[in-house]
Amino acid sequence: QAQLVESGGGSVQAGGSLRLSCVVSGYRVSSRCMGWFRQAPGKEREGVASIYTGARSTYYADSVKGRFTISQDSAKNTVYLEMNSLKPEDTAMYYCAAGPFGSTWPCGSQPYEYPYWGQGTQVTVSS
Repeated sequence: QAQLVESGGGSVQAGGSLRLSCVVSGYRVSSRCMGWFRQAPGKEREGVASIYTGARSTYYADSVKGRFTISQDSAKNTVYLEMNSLKPEDTAMYYCAAGPFGSTWPCGSQPYEYPYWGQGTQVTVSS
């Protein structure tokens, strides 16, 4: 059974940085698509970034390009989301998600394409 546990959220001022971590158990993170999503109050969950190690490929939503970086450490079986130049509109609950077994690039960007989810970690950016 896949298990994903996020950490690293917190409260920062605009322009600050945070690094989110997602520790995965039950399978290797390099074996399938992995993604980060976020959901702000009253809004739908949206894709932020995804990664597939096999193709050394990444995807970013336009709203975070140039500011966020997704990466993974196969030895630690962990996926990261480095967030820089944070803005108040980045405030949301951030979720780590895993694609289905055998998923490859191009990874999906929609929540329904990811069957496994963590519990989320809150990110709050103040102006």
